[in-house]
Amino acid sequence: MRSVRSHFERLVEPADIRIDGDRPWDVQVHDERLYMRVLAQGTLGLGEAYMDGWWDCQALDEMVYRAQGVDFTSHLVTPTLLLRVAHARLTNLQSRNRAFEIGERHYDIGNDLYRCMLDSRMVYSCGYWRNADSLDKAQEAKLGLIRDKLMLEPGMRVLDIGCGWGGAARFMAEQAGCEVVGVTVSREQAQLARENCAGLPIEIRLQDYRELDEAFDRVYSIGMFEHVGVKNYETYFDVVRRCLRDPESVSLLHTIGGLRSQRQTDPWIERYIFPNSMLPSLAQFAQAAESRMVIEDLHSFGADYDRTLVEWHRNISSNWDQLGGRYDERFRRMWEWYLLSSAGSFRARKLQLWQFVMSPNGVPGVYSPGITR
Repeated sequence: MRSVRSHFERLVEPADIRIDGDRPWDVQVHDERLYMRVLAQGTLGLGEAYMDGWWDCQALDEMVYRAQGVDFTSHLVTPTLLLRVAHARLTNLQSRNRAFEIGERHYDIGNDLYRCMLDSRMVYSCGYWRNADSLDKAQEAKLGLIRDKLMLEPGMRVLDIGCGWGGAARFMAEQAGCEVVGVTVSREQAQLARENCAGLPIEIRLQDYRELDEAFDRVYSIGMFEHVGVKNYETYFDVVRRCLRDPESVSLLHTIGGLRSQRQTDPWIERYIFPNSMLPSLAQFAQAAESRMVIEDLHSFGADYDRTLVEWHRNISSNWDQLGGRYDERFRRMWEWYLLSSAGSFRARKLQLWQFVMSPNGVPGVYSPGITR
């Protein structure tokens, strides 16, 4: 076992991470079986071992940031991962038959959990921190940015694909005077969104985006494209095209992205957080959009997701007792690893956050929403 530990120490040394060191980003090992588990199972074993209490780290986000900086995970390619890659190539993991699985396994786990974690609008996506000093203000700034990029006007009929708990739809109705249709694949989200949007010109539907075929003045999607999958990107753009009543109008897509083109997600994220998810690369996005959409604007602000995730972790940690013991210690550690490892990955710029503004035929003249970024 000592030789295995030495091998592991050599792997993390370039990241300036020490085993049983005394710095916040050093790893404290409680079970020596950790090394074989990680070497055999890769990131899946690393995350599960944290959930099981086999190791700890005072600053998980900083540890992951350092490990990602030297591409530590490239040393953890396992036979299981290779099989998953092959399976993803052969199977449409985001088919219509699987459309509601992400809602059931992630978004339906409890509105109480998300209330404790998110801002007052319950917006579950990256905030915009340029001039914000709180999570509420960062999310309001992000929604204002989207409103302005879409050039919304009172009376417009707007489609929100993946509407979550209705925070964005409510903002667009209240702040821009729009009529909004929001679709989600989560029953819990749909129920709470209807409550949150009561009295406003907002319709919330439990519906797969592929079923949409009606006219809208604008279409936007915030944090939903991560569940579409590369085999369905062209279908997504076809849906947006047919739903925009004016081919010279605009649509906005807000999504996490990856630096490399892949067809599967991290195995731990796949099993415990976002089943059937996949992050697009710029190349995959552009290939699918080609001949379908004119890209009018691309805005990258992935560093803002680091701060958003840290704020979410701070909220859930300080509000954990309010959940009344509904979630056990293993779930708490799972959620902590999810939030802080993601923050570290954005800090290392291995994950990106993009906003695309697109139009089926292109905006006449110069696309100029009059915003300052």
